[in-house]
Amino acid sequence: MKIHEYQGKQIFARYGVNIPKGYPATTVEQAETEAKRLQAETGSQVIVVKAQIHAGGRGKGGGVKVVKTLADAKSAAEKILGMQLVTHQTGPEGQKVRRLYIEQGLEIEKEFYLGAVMDRDSRRLAFMASTEGGMEIETVAHESPEKIITIFVDPAVGLASYQSRQLAFGLGLDKYGKETVAKFVKLMANLFDCIMKEDCSLCEINPLAVLKNGDVMALDAKINFDDNAEYRHREWNELRDTDEEDAVELEAKEVGLNYVSLDGNVGCLVNGAGLAMATMDIIKHFGEKTGVAPANFLDVGGGANQEQVTKAFKIILKSPKVKAIFVNIFGGIMKCDVIASGVVAAAKELGLSVPLVVRLEGTNVELGRKILSESGLKITAATTMADGAQKVVAAVTAKA
Repeated sequence: MKIHEYQGKQIFARYGVNIPKGYPATTVEQAETEAKRLQAETGSQVIVVKAQIHAGGRGKGGGVKVVKTLADAKSAAEKILGMQLVTHQTGPEGQKVRRLYIEQGLEIEKEFYLGAVMDRDSRRLAFMASTEGGMEIETVAHESPEKIITIFVDPAVGLASYQSRQLAFGLGLDKYGKETVAKFVKLMANLFDCIMKEDCSLCEINPLAVLKNGDVMALDAKINFDDNAEYRHREWNELRDTDEEDAVELEAKEVGLNYVSLDGNVGCLVNGAGLAMATMDIIKHFGEKTGVAPANFLDVGGGANQEQVTKAFKIILKSPKVKAIFVNIFGGIMKCDVIASGVVAAAKELGLSVPLVVRLEGTNVELGRKILSESGLKITAATTMADGAQKVVAAVTAKA
């Protein structure tokens, strides 16, 4: 789950991570009022007007403006609010800006990058830092990987001060004085506390700034929560912005389906996350030369019923890009005959017009295959996952 920058900064503040003063706004009038309020509170005329969307690269897309007068703040808010902001993370369609963050301007000495993410290989929390603040970390990793410093923290042991100092000296913070290094070490400790207690799957500060006065401050906040911990955080519902989320993904979640929209043309209906990932990979493998790729990740889980299977078909077909559907089921807890009945019911109810390839294996497989074969529907049976992938790729290319 993603949240907005201003929400991330509110969380940072609770854990003692230093942030600039700022206020959210949803109208131009409110933005102007908050800008006036900031000037009065901080004594500085410099104001930063920021678009709030769940994507990075906002500055390059025109979603961040630094101004020095209230008139300019109002003008910037008028231009940004309601705009379709296009960044490298939104895609060409962009994202409509519905919220702003009005923040104090600061005297910055140097900008850095600081981020944390769970590293599955080491089973540790990986903290990454770089002197290239303000740049996308993917660009830095590609063009100047030597400029990224990484430390790994065992969650069971915790972050040690020497590890924080290792990052500080690697970034050259010692040249700004011992107090700046100490402030960075304290920020790291508070950030680690925040990540662990808030169940963050990603936490990024880009840029992290050293100010002219030696303070260390988070000028941005990008936080993703681990959805697996949602049962521990009922407060997350208050942070959710459904305007920023995929409407189809939200619909799927409401009926207990794990669904993620993708850009391909083959709808996938699979039980089990691992099998779903493998199914996507094998479609991509056989369809690489012809441009055939998965249109979604959809795991119906082990306990889906006929109604959920029907709903899954409806969700898949909401995408106009889908040119064929591949159902790949390994029956364990989920019985093949239940899936087969759901497939038949969905196909009849929806008047399915795209090719359908089904591969069943496992519990009640023979009964499931019989239901499909006696349905009177045009369903292509597959004996293996590879066979199914090849057949669905052939079906899509035949329609092209």
